[in-house]
Amino acid sequence: MNNNFLILLASVAAILAVASTVGFILKWRSGAAGLNGTVENLNARINAWWVMAILMAIAFSVGNTGVVILFAICSFAALREFLTLTNTKAADHWALAVAVFVVLPLQYVSVGMNWYGFYSIFIPVYAFLLLPIIASLRGETDKFLIRVAEAQWALMVSVFCVSHVPALLSLNIAGYEGQNLFLIFFLVVVVQSSDVLQYVWGKLFGKRKIAPRLSPSKTLEGLVGGVLSASALGAALFWITPFSMLQAAGLSLVITIMGFFGGLVMSAIKRDRGVKDWGNLIAGHGGFIDRLDSVIFSAPIFFHIVRFFWDVH
Repeated sequence: MNNNFLILLASVAAILAVASTVGFILKWRSGAAGLNGTVENLNARINAWWVMAILMAIAFSVGNTGVVILFAICSFAALREFLTLTNTKAADHWALAVAVFVVLPLQYVSVGMNWYGFYSIFIPVYAFLLLPIIASLRGETDKFLIRVAEAQWALMVSVFCVSHVPALLSLNIAGYEGQNLFLIFFLVVVVQSSDVLQYVWGKLFGKRKIAPRLSPSKTLEGLVGGVLSASALGAALFWITPFSMLQAAGLSLVITIMGFFGGLVMSAIKRDRGVKDWGNLIAGHGGFIDRLDSVIFSAPIFFHIVRFFWDVH
């Protein structure tokens, strides 16, 4: 990668270093015996972000193949989390095995091969039809529609949507050759920053709750403040993208709003299943889907907007 990559890597490391220092000071001021849950949770989250940032940096350093493999692993973990909350029966094991060990690998292999004609329709068309066929052959009809629909949703959310992040590498943008990794950086940083900023603005000024039964912490003030702040950040990052500053701001606005609704939908599913988090694989962050929920809804929209307006296809 070029100097831009090193600048961005150093910036992320500096931000995390400052966060770690703040967390250490808060812990020291609280005292070992008086450590409160908020500070403890904060430090756990910072440590988790260090791990995730290091993994992203390694993947980016390896190149396109490393990024595809990283998100394939994330999809596998997310799919596993989703399926553990579904109404599966023994009769579904063959269909689920096909989803995990056939559909998921084929989706990411086709993404790695830049085979848009395949990965853009494979899951929503072929896998969508294949799973109920396999399930029906087992003859178990109890809650058949629910079981099949949940498996289809698991694939769409955990694999199809997430795969659009590394799919950004396949875009052919005039004058932007060899720099598509920055599109992934732009997407992830803007959407994840929006999540954090919505929380901060909500804590500072939040009064009107948007969906108290789904996510009590989400407020209108937090949404507006977070989305506008993250959009400003996206505009400031225009120099690593093929977009103008105004275009970067507009795209940031779209993906942050989609990210918000993604978090809302995934919260609704958790409430329906009666769980707080999708999993506990990431200390202080819940499961993989808890970290990917905003990206899940924003990635396909971002990919197709950029492909339609900027890709030479």
